[in-house]
Amino acid sequence: MSRDRERASTFTAGARSRKTGRMTGTPPPDADVLAGWLETTKVAFTAPLRVELIAGGRSNLTYALTDADGQRLVLRRPPGGSLLDSAHDMHREWRFISALRPTPVPVPEPLVYCDNTAVIGAPFYVMGFVDGVVADSHEVALRIPEPARLKLGPALVDTLAHLHTVEPAEVGLADIAKGSDYLARQLRRWMKQWELSVGPAGVEEPLMDGLHADLVRLAPPQHRTGIVHGDFRLGNVISGLDGTIRAVLDWELATLGDPLADLGWLLSSWRLPSDPEVGSEPESELPGSATEVGGFCGRDVLIERYASATGTDPDQVDYYVAFACWRMACILSGVSARYQAGAMGEDGTDPATNAKVFARRIADLAQRARGLLG
Repeated sequence: MSRDRERASTFTAGARSRKTGRMTGTPPPDADVLAGWLETTKVAFTAPLRVELIAGGRSNLTYALTDADGQRLVLRRPPGGSLLDSAHDMHREWRFISALRPTPVPVPEPLVYCDNTAVIGAPFYVMGFVDGVVADSHEVALRIPEPARLKLGPALVDTLAHLHTVEPAEVGLADIAKGSDYLARQLRRWMKQWELSVGPAGVEEPLMDGLHADLVRLAPPQHRTGIVHGDFRLGNVISGLDGTIRAVLDWELATLGDPLADLGWLLSSWRLPSDPEVGSEPESELPGSATEVGGFCGRDVLIERYASATGTDPDQVDYYVAFACWRMACILSGVSARYQAGAMGEDGTDPATNAKVFARRIADLAQRARGLLG
């Protein structure tokens, strides 16, 4: 790598929450109605069902379904309210996990899809339950033995490499998205998000605008088109306490494009105890990365393993990490704007405090992207 690989040390925290029982504004599926519908399918279960929210917030909602025999299934549906269809397309998620199930990419078993909104109020699908943990917080990460933590990074990269070697046409996904000119399309999309949200006070607009211009100017050619998960990070997989990756979750942003965008996103979220400002943020909507607790491998290990598995030139990595940081800054700007407008509902957080936290994180992301681009 022409520059020190640890320059790819930028990071961010995911903008979504997996707090069990979090208020979503969306009523849970009626267990009896759902059981009645499932009885018309080939899904084996024993009534009655117990329905429990296991992932809420602004993303697609995930519910655990437990039957009378203790068997567990999982249901995914979009959140309620006014939504962009493309952002919460249940059939799109269903297509990805169904297509990838026969490949080396670990995904939950797809069981049944329902487009009849009369059943629970929205399209949904049911998949198999995968045992393990979702390491999306310090608390969960500390439950993983240190030897297993050290294995998780390489295992995560191996999973990403498997995903990026799947040919979309061979699994029936060639028609799901355009694929070409991925960076150009993403840069236009997220710049529009930034312009619409204007950003919280304390964020320098010229810095974000200048970053966009440089990202456009410096964008490397797209050498191949593959499946891009869109939010590939430790908090979006089910990990075993033995350091294995058991399933990749949350395919709502999946598309076709430049696979290296996934690597940049993973590296941007891989926050280590030695990184600047780790642990400095107050409790907020922006939790720290689970990897902050220590015991995980360094980013240089992730880069070398991915390059070896895919033949990728590691000199390209800095750009994709910078792009990931800029993209997350744009995303957080939109989330902050919705908070300030009162569109996120009551969750017990102080709007003024949240605005300051968002502003600090967005500014930090922008500065780190600038440092990577030089």
